Amino acid sequence: MTAERAAPGRPAGGALGWQCAGVRWSAAGDAALVWRHPARGERVSPLPPGRPLAFTTGAGRSCAGVRRGQRHTPCPAVAAISPTAVSAQCPECARLDRSYSVAADTRADDPRPYDVYLAWFGPHWIKVGITATEREGVRLLEQAALSATLLGRGPLMAARRAEAVLGAALAVPDRIPYAAKRAARLDPPPTSARAAELHALHARAHALAALPESLRPEPCAPVHHDTAFALDRVRAVGPSALVLLAPHCTVAGTVEAVVGPDVLLRDVEGRGLLLDGRQLAGWPLAAADPASATTAPLRPPPAEPLAPEALF
Repeated sequence: MTAERAAPGRPAGGALGWQCAGVRWSAAGDAALVWRHPARGERVSPLPPGRPLAFTTGAGRSCAGVRRGQRHTPCPAVAAISPTAVSAQCPECARLDRSYSVAADTRADDPRPYDVYLAWFGPHWIKVGITATEREGVRLLEQAALSATLLGRGPLMAARRAEAVLGAALAVPDRIPYAAKRAARLDPPPTSARAAELHALHARAHALAALPESLRPEPCAPVHHDTAFALDRVRAVGPSALVLLAPHCTVAGTVEAVVGPDVLLRDVEGRGLLLDGRQLAGWPLAAADPASATTAPLRPPPAEPLAPEALF
Protein backbone atom coordinates (compact mmCIF):
# COMPACT_ATOMS: atom_id res chain seq x y z
CA MET A 1 0.00 0.00 0.00
CA THR A 2 1.62 3.22 -1.08
CA ALA A 3 0.70 6.55 0.43
CA GLU A 4 -1.19 7.40 -2.76
CA ARG A 5 -3.49 4.43 -2.24
CA ALA A 6 -3.58 4.89 1.52
CA ALA A 7 -5.01 8.38 1.27
CA PRO A 8 -8.01 9.05 -0.96
CA GLY A 9 -6.04 11.04 -3.51
CA ARG A 10 -2.43 12.13 -3.25
CA PRO A 11 -1.83 14.11 -0.03
CA ALA A 12 -0.67 17.47 -1.29
CA GLY A 13 0.81 18.81 1.95
CA GLY A 14 -0.06 22.01 3.75
CA ALA A 15 -3.24 22.94 5.55
CA LEU A 16 -5.58 22.14 2.64
CA GLY A 17 -4.26 18.68 1.81
CA TRP A 18 -4.74 15.27 3.32
CA GLN A 19 -3.20 14.97 6.77
CA CYS A 20 -2.36 11.66 8.43
CA ALA A 21 -4.07 11.22 11.80
CA GLY A 22 -2.18 8.12 12.95
CA VAL A 23 -3.28 4.54 13.56
CA ARG A 24 -6.81 3.47 14.47
CA TRP A 25 -8.06 0.06 15.60
CA SER A 26 -11.50 -1.46 15.06
CA ALA A 27 -13.43 -3.74 17.40
CA ALA A 28 -12.77 -6.54 14.89
CA GLY A 29 -9.04 -6.28 15.62
CA ASP A 30 -7.98 -4.54 12.40
CA ALA A 31 -5.57 -1.59 12.21
CA ALA A 32 -5.69 1.24 9.67
CA LEU A 33 -4.15 4.60 8.96
CA VAL A 34 -6.56 7.52 9.34
CA TRP A 35 -6.56 10.46 6.90
CA ARG A 36 -8.33 13.79 7.27
CA HIS A 37 -9.07 16.57 4.82
CA PRO A 38 -10.74 19.89 5.76
CA ALA A 39 -13.18 19.63 2.83
CA ARG A 40 -13.43 15.88 2.16
CA GLY A 41 -13.69 14.55 5.71
CA GLU A 42 -12.08 11.41 7.02
CA ARG A 43 -10.99 8.16 5.36
CA VAL A 44 -9.10 5.10 6.55
CA SER A 45 -6.82 2.62 4.81
CA PRO A 46 -6.12 -0.86 6.24
CA LEU A 47 -2.67 -1.95 7.41
CA PRO A 48 -2.69 -5.76 7.11
CA PRO A 49 0.64 -7.63 7.23
CA GLY A 50 2.25 -7.94 3.82
CA ARG A 51 1.01 -4.63 2.37
CA PRO A 52 3.55 -2.05 1.12
CA LEU A 53 3.68 1.32 2.86
CA ALA A 54 5.73 4.08 1.22
CA PHE A 55 5.52 7.83 1.70
CA THR A 56 7.48 11.07 1.78
CA THR A 57 6.74 13.62 4.48
CA GLY A 58 5.86 17.22 3.66
CA ALA A 59 7.51 20.44 4.79
CA GLY A 60 6.30 20.22 8.37
CA ARG A 61 3.95 18.67 10.89
CA SER A 62 0.89 20.56 12.08
CA CYS A 63 -1.68 20.20 14.86
CA ALA A 64 -4.25 17.45 14.26
CA GLY A 65 -7.02 19.42 15.98
CA VAL A 66 -9.67 17.92 18.28
CA ARG A 67 -11.79 14.82 17.69
CA ARG A 68 -14.78 14.07 19.89
CA GLY A 69 -16.86 11.09 18.96
CA GLN A 70 -17.47 11.29 15.22
CA ARG A 71 -16.79 15.01 14.97
CA HIS A 72 -13.40 16.49 14.11
CA THR A 73 -12.52 20.17 14.59
CA PRO A 74 -9.36 21.30 12.73
CA CYS A 75 -6.83 23.46 14.56
CA PRO A 76 -7.79 27.07 13.73
CA ALA A 77 -4.15 28.18 13.86
CA VAL A 78 -2.75 25.19 11.91
CA ALA A 79 -0.07 25.30 14.59
CA ALA A 80 3.33 23.72 13.96
CA ILE A 81 4.13 20.57 15.96
CA SER A 82 7.59 19.20 16.73
CA PRO A 83 8.42 16.12 14.62
CA THR A 84 9.43 14.24 17.78
CA ALA A 85 6.36 15.07 19.91
CA VAL A 86 4.20 12.08 20.86
CA SER A 87 1.10 14.29 20.92
CA ALA A 88 -0.07 15.79 17.63
CA GLN A 89 -1.95 18.62 19.36
CA CYS A 90 -0.89 22.19 20.02
CA PRO A 91 -1.35 23.48 23.59
CA GLU A 92 -4.63 25.24 22.76
CA CYS A 93 -6.23 22.18 21.13
CA ALA A 94 -4.93 19.92 23.89
CA ARG A 95 -6.50 22.24 26.47
CA LEU A 96 -9.83 22.15 24.61
CA ASP A 97 -9.62 18.37 24.29
CA ARG A 98 -9.07 17.92 28.03
CA SER A 99 -11.79 20.38 29.01
CA TYR A 100 -14.43 17.66 28.53
CA SER A 101 -12.58 14.39 28.82
CA VAL A 102 -13.02 11.19 30.80
CA ALA A 103 -9.26 10.68 30.81
CA ALA A 104 -8.72 14.13 32.33
CA ASP A 105 -11.57 13.68 34.86
CA THR A 106 -13.47 16.63 33.36
CA ARG A 107 -16.44 14.60 32.11
CA ALA A 108 -17.98 13.15 35.25
CA ASP A 109 -21.52 13.33 33.83
CA ASP A 110 -20.98 10.64 31.17
CA PRO A 111 -24.01 8.31 31.53
CA ARG A 112 -22.51 5.39 29.59
CA PRO A 113 -21.46 2.16 31.34
CA TYR A 114 -17.72 1.66 31.77
CA ASP A 115 -15.50 -1.41 31.98
CA VAL A 116 -12.65 -1.77 34.44
CA TYR A 117 -9.95 -3.97 32.94
CA LEU A 118 -6.62 -5.55 33.78
CA ALA A 119 -4.18 -5.36 30.87
CA TRP A 120 -1.04 -7.53 30.57
CA PHE A 121 1.96 -6.02 28.75
CA GLY A 122 4.80 -8.19 30.01
CA PRO A 123 5.81 -10.38 32.97
CA HIS A 124 4.76 -8.45 36.10
CA TRP A 125 3.64 -5.55 33.90
CA ILE A 126 -0.13 -5.42 34.48
CA LYS A 127 -2.09 -2.18 34.61
CA VAL A 128 -5.64 -1.27 35.55
CA GLY A 129 -7.72 0.99 33.34
CA ILE A 130 -11.23 1.93 32.32
CA THR A 131 -12.93 2.20 28.95
CA ALA A 132 -16.47 2.80 27.72
CA THR A 133 -18.24 -0.55 27.34
CA GLU A 134 -19.46 0.43 23.86
CA ARG A 135 -15.86 0.55 22.59
CA GLU A 136 -15.75 -3.26 22.76
CA GLY A 137 -12.13 -3.56 23.82
CA VAL A 138 -10.64 -1.21 21.23
CA ARG A 139 -8.85 0.67 24.00
CA LEU A 140 -6.82 -2.44 24.81
CA LEU A 141 -5.67 -2.73 21.19
CA GLU A 142 -4.75 0.97 21.14
CA GLN A 143 -2.63 0.52 24.27
CA ALA A 144 -0.84 -2.56 22.86
CA ALA A 145 -2.02 -4.89 25.63
CA LEU A 146 -0.96 -8.42 24.72
CA SER A 147 -3.60 -9.96 27.01
CA ALA A 148 -6.42 -8.60 29.16
CA THR A 149 -9.50 -9.40 31.20
CA LEU A 150 -12.47 -7.48 32.53
CA LEU A 151 -12.70 -6.85 36.26
CA GLY A 152 -16.06 -5.11 36.53
CA ARG A 153 -18.66 -2.95 34.81
CA GLY A 154 -20.63 0.01 36.08
CA PRO A 155 -21.09 3.80 36.11
CA LEU A 156 -18.14 6.01 35.29
CA MET A 157 -17.48 7.18 38.85
CA ALA A 158 -17.63 3.61 40.19
CA ALA A 159 -15.13 2.55 37.54
CA ARG A 160 -12.85 5.45 38.45
CA ARG A 161 -13.13 4.53 42.14
CA ALA A 162 -12.22 0.90 41.43
CA GLU A 163 -9.18 2.04 39.45
CA ALA A 164 -8.03 4.16 42.38
CA VAL A 165 -8.65 1.34 44.90
CA LEU A 166 -6.48 -1.10 42.96
CA GLY A 167 -3.72 1.47 42.73
CA ALA A 168 -3.78 2.21 46.47
CA ALA A 169 -4.42 -1.29 47.86
CA LEU A 170 -2.52 -3.50 45.41
CA ALA A 171 -0.07 -1.03 43.82
CA VAL A 172 -1.48 -1.77 40.37
CA PRO A 173 -0.32 1.04 38.05
CA ASP A 174 -2.56 2.85 35.58
CA ARG A 175 0.34 3.38 33.16
CA ILE A 176 3.12 1.17 31.78
CA PRO A 177 6.34 2.65 30.31
CA TYR A 178 6.29 2.33 26.53
CA ALA A 179 9.83 0.98 26.49
CA ALA A 180 8.57 -1.93 28.61
CA LYS A 181 5.76 -2.64 26.16
CA ARG A 182 8.09 -2.71 23.17
CA ALA A 183 10.64 -4.91 24.91
CA ALA A 184 8.12 -7.45 26.23
CA ARG A 185 6.41 -8.07 22.88
CA LEU A 186 9.61 -9.39 21.32
CA ASP A 187 9.53 -12.62 23.34
CA PRO A 188 6.32 -12.88 25.37
CA PRO A 189 5.57 -15.96 27.48
CA PRO A 190 2.78 -18.30 26.33
CA THR A 191 -0.83 -17.24 26.79
CA SER A 192 -1.24 -19.71 29.65
CA ALA A 193 1.39 -17.87 31.71
CA ARG A 194 -0.19 -14.49 30.95
CA ALA A 195 -3.64 -15.83 31.87
CA ALA A 196 -2.28 -17.17 35.17
CA GLU A 197 -0.96 -13.72 36.13
CA LEU A 198 -4.28 -12.12 35.23
CA HIS A 199 -6.28 -14.74 37.18
CA ALA A 200 -4.14 -14.19 40.29
CA LEU A 201 -4.51 -10.40 40.23
CA HIS A 202 -8.20 -10.63 39.33
CA ALA A 203 -8.82 -12.78 42.44
CA ARG A 204 -6.89 -10.40 44.69
CA ALA A 205 -8.81 -7.43 43.31
CA HIS A 206 -12.21 -8.99 43.87
CA ALA A 207 -11.24 -9.82 47.45
CA LEU A 208 -10.94 -6.11 48.25
CA ALA A 209 -13.75 -4.83 50.44
CA ALA A 210 -13.33 -1.27 49.16
CA LEU A 211 -14.56 -1.91 45.60
CA PRO A 212 -17.72 0.14 44.85
CA GLU A 213 -21.00 -1.72 45.29
CA SER A 214 -22.31 -0.24 42.03
CA LEU A 215 -19.53 -1.98 40.09
CA ARG A 216 -20.82 -5.31 38.78
CA PRO A 217 -18.10 -7.97 39.09
CA GLU A 218 -17.07 -9.66 35.85
CA PRO A 219 -15.49 -13.14 35.69
CA CYS A 220 -11.87 -13.53 34.71
CA ALA A 221 -11.89 -14.44 31.01
CA PRO A 222 -8.53 -13.48 29.49
CA VAL A 223 -8.37 -12.50 25.83
CA HIS A 224 -5.10 -12.53 23.90
CA HIS A 225 -4.09 -10.30 20.98
CA ASP A 226 -1.36 -12.47 19.45
CA THR A 227 -3.22 -12.79 16.15
CA ALA A 228 -4.34 -9.16 15.93
CA PHE A 229 -0.77 -7.98 16.60
CA ALA A 230 0.85 -10.70 14.44
CA LEU A 231 3.27 -11.44 17.28
CA ASP A 232 4.88 -14.28 15.33
CA ARG A 233 6.02 -11.70 12.75
CA VAL A 234 7.13 -9.31 15.50
CA ARG A 235 9.38 -12.03 16.94
CA ALA A 236 10.72 -12.90 13.47
CA VAL A 237 11.73 -9.30 12.75
CA GLY A 238 13.24 -8.79 16.21
CA PRO A 239 14.47 -5.46 17.63
CA SER A 240 13.83 -2.70 15.11
CA ALA A 241 15.24 0.76 14.50
CA LEU A 242 12.90 3.60 15.47
CA VAL A 243 12.00 5.92 12.57
CA LEU A 244 12.60 9.59 13.43
CA LEU A 245 10.34 11.52 11.08
CA ALA A 246 11.61 14.79 9.63
CA PRO A 247 10.55 17.10 6.77
CA HIS A 248 10.96 15.75 3.23
CA CYS A 249 12.12 12.27 4.24
CA THR A 250 11.00 8.94 2.81
CA VAL A 251 9.87 5.81 4.65
CA ALA A 252 9.28 2.67 2.61
CA GLY A 253 8.77 -0.98 3.43
CA THR A 254 6.33 -3.82 3.87
CA VAL A 255 4.02 -3.95 6.88
CA GLU A 256 4.99 -6.85 9.14
CA ALA A 257 2.70 -6.07 12.07
CA VAL A 258 0.86 -3.32 13.90
CA VAL A 259 0.95 -3.31 17.72
CA GLY A 260 -0.98 -0.52 19.39
CA PRO A 261 0.20 2.69 17.65
CA ASP A 262 3.40 1.07 16.35
CA VAL A 263 3.72 0.00 12.70
CA LEU A 264 6.50 -2.54 12.17
CA LEU A 265 8.01 -2.47 8.66
CA ARG A 266 10.70 -4.40 6.82
CA ASP A 267 12.50 -2.22 4.27
CA VAL A 268 14.17 -3.13 0.97
CA GLU A 269 17.43 -3.82 2.84
CA GLY A 270 15.69 -6.32 5.11
CA ARG A 271 15.90 -4.09 8.18
CA GLY A 272 13.15 -3.89 10.75
CA LEU A 273 11.75 -0.35 11.12
CA LEU A 274 9.47 0.81 13.92
CA LEU A 275 7.15 3.64 12.89
CA ASP A 276 5.37 5.28 15.84
CA GLY A 277 1.87 6.14 14.64
CA ARG A 278 1.54 8.79 17.34
CA GLN A 279 4.40 10.73 15.75
CA LEU A 280 3.01 10.08 12.26
CA ALA A 281 -0.15 12.03 13.09
CA GLY A 282 -0.09 15.61 11.79
CA TRP A 283 2.13 15.05 8.74
CA PRO A 284 1.07 15.67 5.16
CA LEU A 285 2.27 12.66 3.16
CA ALA A 286 2.94 12.10 -0.52
CA ALA A 287 3.18 8.73 -2.23
CA ALA A 288 6.60 7.13 -2.68
CA ASP A 289 7.84 4.11 -4.60
CA PRO A 290 7.64 1.01 -2.35
CA ALA A 291 11.12 0.08 -3.60
CA SER A 292 12.58 3.39 -2.38
CA ALA A 293 15.31 3.56 0.23
CA THR A 294 14.26 4.92 3.61
CA THR A 295 15.93 8.30 4.11
CA ALA A 296 14.37 9.18 7.48
CA PRO A 297 16.82 9.22 10.39
CA LEU A 298 16.82 5.99 12.41
CA ARG A 299 17.54 5.31 16.06
CA PRO A 300 19.10 1.85 16.45
CA PRO A 301 17.44 -0.58 18.88
CA PRO A 302 19.09 -1.00 22.30
CA ALA A 303 22.14 -3.24 22.13
CA GLU A 304 21.13 -4.95 25.40
CA PRO A 305 17.70 -5.67 26.93
CA LEU A 306 16.52 -2.76 29.05
CA ALA A 307 16.73 -3.21 32.79
CA PRO A 308 13.55 -2.27 34.72
CA GLU A 309 15.19 0.83 36.23
CA ALA A 310 16.00 2.09 32.72
CA LEU A 311 12.33 2.23 31.81
CA PHE A 312 11.54 5.19 34.07
